[in-house]
Amino acid sequence: MAEAAKRTEPKSESERPMTNDPNETWITRIFNYRCYITFLTGFYSCDWEYEEWDKTELGSCCCSRIEQVFFVCLVISFCVSVTLLFLWIETSNEYFDFDWVVHLGTGRWFYWSILMLSLTGIMTAYTSLLLVVGFLLLWERMELFLHTCHKVLIWLVIILCVFLMAIICKFWRDKWLIAGLSLKIFAPYVHLCGIAVMSIISWPLSFYVSRLEAEIRLRRFKMTCFTVQNEEETDIFRRLRALQVAVAFPFLLLLICLYLLPLGIYSPCIQKTEDLGPKPVFFAHRGAPMAAPENTMMSFEKAVEFGAYALETDVYISYDRVPFLMHDHDLSRTTNIKEVMPNATYNHSAFFSWPLLSTLNAGKWFVENMPYYNMKPLSEEDKRRARNEPIPRLVDLLQLAKKERKFLIFDLFGPPPTHPLRIGYIHQVVDLILKSKIEQHLILWLPTNDREYVKQVAPGFQLVGRFLSVETLAKENIKMINVDYKKLFYNGLRHQDTTWAYGFSWIFLLQLSLPPYFVSTGGEKLKRKKCGKSAMPQRPPAGRRNLHSLLIELGKVLGL
Repeated sequence: MAEAAKRTEPKSESERPMTNDPNETWITRIFNYRCYITFLTGFYSCDWEYEEWDKTELGSCCCSRIEQVFFVCLVISFCVSVTLLFLWIETSNEYFDFDWVVHLGTGRWFYWSILMLSLTGIMTAYTSLLLVVGFLLLWERMELFLHTCHKVLIWLVIILCVFLMAIICKFWRDKWLIAGLSLKIFAPYVHLCGIAVMSIISWPLSFYVSRLEAEIRLRRFKMTCFTVQNEEETDIFRRLRALQVAVAFPFLLLLICLYLLPLGIYSPCIQKTEDLGPKPVFFAHRGAPMAAPENTMMSFEKAVEFGAYALETDVYISYDRVPFLMHDHDLSRTTNIKEVMPNATYNHSAFFSWPLLSTLNAGKWFVENMPYYNMKPLSEEDKRRARNEPIPRLVDLLQLAKKERKFLIFDLFGPPPTHPLRIGYIHQVVDLILKSKIEQHLILWLPTNDREYVKQVAPGFQLVGRFLSVETLAKENIKMINVDYKKLFYNGLRHQDTTWAYGFSWIFLLQLSLPPYFVSTGGEKLKRKKCGKSAMPQRPPAGRRNLHSLLIELGKVLGL
């Protein structure tokens, strides 16, 4: 760097080398222009020795072609790292699922999602700081010399971010839908922050444009005073004008877009209360998984204490025909099967008999791993109980739902091909529910197989549908749907209005890390949102409601 730049003598009192003046204070020794330039060049070029450099003239290039290319690469690395960080922050409610997927591949439980968040945050902070330093050097009209280490790291950031986003596009494409919906929620705040940033930038930008204009007028005056025009002066004049346009035009264009942005903002935080959908209620998805081991009686009892509107679980059928609660297809993650039967650790859950399943510990893993990074510490009493939680049966949960008069919905996984109940497992579960004497309307029946049998034997069950058209749901007398809200929003019901005359009560299963965290829009229980009272949805008085508004509100819930 020292060879490429030209050294000059200090040109002003403030730029002279520091002396050992006894009257000089420590503030003037530390905080001065010399230290400021040393920091910029040291961070950007890894050259921490102060040098006196010639500043480049206005309108002339301040660096070589290679440095220009790497500065563009720096801007690209900043953009992709910010995009990845925003995407990962907005999917924070699905960190547990990400850790679970990695656990399936590695066999080890770890906060991989937090490691990913830390990595993206470090990359964003690094590229942001380097970009700011580069802009400050350009402001000082100093020649750019990006150090080789920075060049290598910039390329690594670009490659890593593009690689991670490609993986997300291939395996978790719906995460981009979350980011798109969250923008609707944060649009007012993004708009206000954008206005504030543009206001701050406008001052130095106006000053810089005015300096360019003064230089242009000065050179124009010189060109008119001398009869012989220098070709080099003419070229610099054109460069100054082009630089002035290149700086001012994007700023004005972005400012116009910010002024027009409110016309396209659709957010519950800036809408009237009567224009929003009905208030959501919360279903306990696998119980209260941040307060107790998932799919255990302790978890569901905690969910009842939290005021859950309904309970949600997953059901497998053991080899001796006993329905039990389990989410994974094997027992390795949530039980101590590895200690009891190491050779059968990854066998299908349905191939174990109930006498063995009832002896397994389903809570010790929860206390040891603390699977949610933001969960509150457990009390000693809860730790003691969690360490001894067994695998519950479906009949145990039915008794709790009957006692507390809670709605119950569950995923019923079909047995493997060689299982003795491969064919009649629906009949087995329906008979078990009927024998429990629970009120039939409390059962929200989700399985799609043998529905005609279910309608005939248990007409009081409330059938829950999947993603179907409104006409099909009305024809089959289905008043509830269980569907990922992202797919519902982006696959045909974005502007769908539903009429109360049909009696539809839309249910959305949101994988929230909140106890309880299953959301329905047809009930009466409330949950206050962070964006204030105006975000609390109310039932529309006109007899119709806009599903688009409801989905935006549910996106707000997901962003908690």
